[in-house]
Amino acid sequence: MKISARNVIKGTIVDVHKGATTSHVRIDVGGGTIVMASITNEAVDDLGLVKGMAASAVIKATDVMVMVS
Repeated sequence: MKISARNVIKGTIVDVHKGATTSHVRIDVGGGTIVMASITNEAVDDLGLVKGMAASAVIKATDVMVMVS
């Protein structure tokens, strides 16, 4: 997959907390650093995000998205 964003940080999902419409996904990117993304519950389901899964934080301007490959 190609993406225009240049800030892609690989890591491991350590927590997925679903709210009413939005989920908070925490990704351990190493060195004790956790990146958190707020994404829709639908996106979590579509991507099949679960704790322990490899994922990447994709950072563009002020947004953090989640990518799996």
